Amino acid sequence: MDELRARLHWLMGLRVTLVTLLLGLSLVFEATKGERVETFYALIILTYVLTIPSVLLLRFLNTSSELAAFFWTQVGIDFLLETVLLARTGGIESPFAVLYIITVAVASLIPHRRVGLFAACACIILLGLVTNVQFYGFAENWGWLQKTHLTAAATFQTFSVYALAILVVGLLSGTLADQLHQADQSLREKEQGLNRLQAFHENIVRSISSGVFTADARGAVTSFNPAAQEVTGYTVSQVLGRSWREIFNWHPNQPSDDPQCGELPAMTRFEVECKSANGSRLVLGMTLSPLHEQGEQDGLVGVFKDLTQIRDMEEEMRRKEWLANLGEMSAGMAHEIRNPLGALAGAMQMLRKEAAADETDRRLMEIAIREATRLDTIITEFLQYARPPALELAEHDMNKILAETLHLVQHEARTRKQITIVTSLAGGSLLAQVDQDQMRQVFWNLATNAFDAMPEGGQLTITTGCRHVDVGGRKGDVIEIGFQDKGEGIAQDNLDKIFLPFFTTKKEGSGLGLAAVHRIVDLHGGWIKVESRLQQWTRFVVCLPRSGDDGVRLWHEGRTPWKRS
Repeated sequence: MDELRARLHWLMGLRVTLVTLLLGLSLVFEATKGERVETFYALIILTYVLTIPSVLLLRFLNTSSELAAFFWTQVGIDFLLETVLLARTGGIESPFAVLYIITVAVASLIPHRRVGLFAACACIILLGLVTNVQFYGFAENWGWLQKTHLTAAATFQTFSVYALAILVVGLLSGTLADQLHQADQSLREKEQGLNRLQAFHENIVRSISSGVFTADARGAVTSFNPAAQEVTGYTVSQVLGRSWREIFNWHPNQPSDDPQCGELPAMTRFEVECKSANGSRLVLGMTLSPLHEQGEQDGLVGVFKDLTQIRDMEEEMRRKEWLANLGEMSAGMAHEIRNPLGALAGAMQMLRKEAAADETDRRLMEIAIREATRLDTIITEFLQYARPPALELAEHDMNKILAETLHLVQHEARTRKQITIVTSLAGGSLLAQVDQDQMRQVFWNLATNAFDAMPEGGQLTITTGCRHVDVGGRKGDVIEIGFQDKGEGIAQDNLDKIFLPFFTTKKEGSGLGLAAVHRIVDLHGGWIKVESRLQQWTRFVVCLPRSGDDGVRLWHEGRTPWKRS
């Protein structure tokens, strides 16, 4: 219907154009010869009078039948105007008889072969009437049609030529319009099928749980499905046109490993470590396949999965196995060392009482006793780490436990140099099944560790919150308690070691503080995230399953990695 409406606009525009040009030029030409030109004026005015209301009326026609009737009315108006013009300009001898042919061709805009044929027949009938009236002089007394000077044979020949031309144009125009309509219909059906197929393929790509992207021959990303956006944190607008190697931090050591060097094999699999949009660490298992067009590689398609949790878990399991073996051996050694160490310390205490008043001997004895006591403290801490006590779990508000610990933390901060504490605690209760004494120890260790990282002073920001996670198909709410300092930061090489027993970068310290924190959080079924920028800041986030989210707890319990972001 919209197409027919557009053709009607085109038909009326063509009528106005032809009348303006042909009759306008004829009017000028006849006027220069001194002929009367009232007919040309009248037809031009009549054309505009009929066309302008028709354009306005067309806006109110909404059905196909109304538009079809309106179309034939417009064709009839053209036939009428052409017949009047023919009658006033010489009839069969008029040069404007060719306008019938144009009208027949325009009538064929309705895509049906018979339409052009019917229009041609109507034109032939009108032309025959004008020819007969002119030949026999029926209207000569009215001053309209002067009797032709042609003989009967010449008149018949001229009429036959025009009639044949009109008939052929009508037949060919109708046939061509019919074929064009069929071709247009077929093209539309194919286009609709292609659109449906394209939408189907796009739905498949959008529904795939794996990340999928495509890139052109230059490596620029051309598509990025929702799963890829969810894994990486990038939106489509952020990645389109960028190199996929830049987004995924793919910089192979060997040129032969580079999928963009030469032809890409049928399939290439590899793992790559990169950063998400928020800067967190991602380990992706990626598969690249070539895209071909006309037998030549025109780009590639990449499919990837987030393996970060799996790799962190594998790393944690290896670390736990190593620590278990080390702890078992070390606990035995610690017991064996502790017994003679106690005897040695007692003997030195007795010797100090009986020693002579020599100042040097007394000072050396005090050093030996102090170091023996320090060694005993370290062994005691290690045994507590290697063999932690059973947890006394109960439901507690983490905000309340943290607030109680903050009193001690703030007192400790006042003994340090220019330390300030800023808190931002979540509203409402954050209930979790925890051992409150052990969690106080966690918060204390993290706070004092942050103080040690800011020897020249700085700000410690403590936050609490809750977020929803989906881990390994298990969903639940997780409580997050963050400690962020503005200290020296942690070198990237040390991020994998900070939770190992006896590892420390401090001049003084046993290296068991963070190890104990990790052990306690792990026993609660939680995990720790660490982010750091050297010489800028470090942030530890303790993540604990919220009460009632046993699915998350069971997934993490006993095999949860601490995560480096």
